[in-house]
Amino acid sequence: MTLQGKHILIGISGGIAAYKIPELIRLLKKVGADVQVTTTKHALEFVTSLTLQTVSGHKVYSDVFAAINEHSTEHISLPDWADLMLIAPATANVLCKMANGIADDALTTTFAAMRKPVVIAPAMNTNMYESPATQRAMRELAEWENITMLDAASGELACGTTGKGRMQEIDALMAAVEYALTPKTLAGKHVLITAGPTQEAIDPVRYITNASTGKMGYALARACLNRGAAITLVSGPCPTQHLQHPTRYTLHATPYTLIPVTSSAEMCEAAVKAFPEADMAILCAAVADFTPCERADKKIKKQDLATTTQHDSIATQHYSIALKTTTDIAATLGQMKQAHQKLIGFALETHDEEANAVRKLQSKNLNMIVLNSLQDKGAGFGVDTNKVTLLYADGTKKDLPLLLKQEVADSIIDFI
Repeated sequence: MTLQGKHILIGISGGIAAYKIPELIRLLKKVGADVQVTTTKHALEFVTSLTLQTVSGHKVYSDVFAAINEHSTEHISLPDWADLMLIAPATANVLCKMANGIADDALTTTFAAMRKPVVIAPAMNTNMYESPATQRAMRELAEWENITMLDAASGELACGTTGKGRMQEIDALMAAVEYALTPKTLAGKHVLITAGPTQEAIDPVRYITNASTGKMGYALARACLNRGAAITLVSGPCPTQHLQHPTRYTLHATPYTLIPVTSSAEMCEAAVKAFPEADMAILCAAVADFTPCERADKKIKKQDLATTTQHDSIATQHYSIALKTTTDIAATLGQMKQAHQKLIGFALETHDEEANAVRKLQSKNLNMIVLNSLQDKGAGFGVDTNKVTLLYADGTKKDLPLLLKQEVADSIIDFI
């Protein structure tokens, strides 16, 4: 979902990770959100009120009784204004106070009045993080219906030690805000997604593949997770991709299963195994159509493949590898599909795009196919944008403009 026009209230407590928050505010405003800030007094030892006011464009609420407050009950007016509250960093002190209903400063009084979504990002020394009181407070807060409680990250800490207690990084906080604001319209549903390329081995060092990077498939997985679905993501080799999503580090959230595969045969086996439990499958992977008939155990030498032809007294060497077709995953799942299941395919075409996509839609028993063409500028492999047409089994057609792939993914799930 987009954060355009959303009202985000950030609560900052007194931890060293507070220095990261001005950059978070800048990024939130860049995507169109309006941001206000409330802090504990100790938070202003780590980041100044002037800095926060400058990047947010609003006065900072840090003192319940300050004469500069726009309202006499700022801790009530701010929750009324906000669509979501993000508390980052959340120290052990603040976590324990919030869990026990203690409201004795600007941040905790504001939190006490907040009934809309809240994201909490803990940050502290490892020993403080592992304290029974801190762990109990986090578990209790995680049970609240409106709270997304992030786990702390592991790594080097400001105190010079290494361990668990770091605040999650800025991109993770952005993803958590998006997750918490997205209605859980797929709660209770299981979605199977295939993503990325496959690699068909010729010998131990060579393989056949394509230019897919997995960006579109991973965007679809994120869109489904944001809506509360359980995910099985079967992914070909995507070295630059990972599923950056708060379910990776949220205490209580719907889990997902990532199944890494290499070849089309492995992807087919994983998809066939997962499909019976799925309510929907989205086949976004760029699966190889051909694979070598045999995989050599040792690196093949050029001379082993060479044949020579003679033409006009000139000898020319040619090299060939015998190929066979791979198992068609979409057709296989189409034969397995039950009445309650939906099956969505993808078609990347270079000519006769719509005719080829409709033929694939019908022959493989799909409910919908997503067509994108390499003729469209900004669409295809390796870019962050895509331009697609949605074709339905009943003949309905929807054209989407050029959008970021995450926006395309959100639109596809909305239409499904």
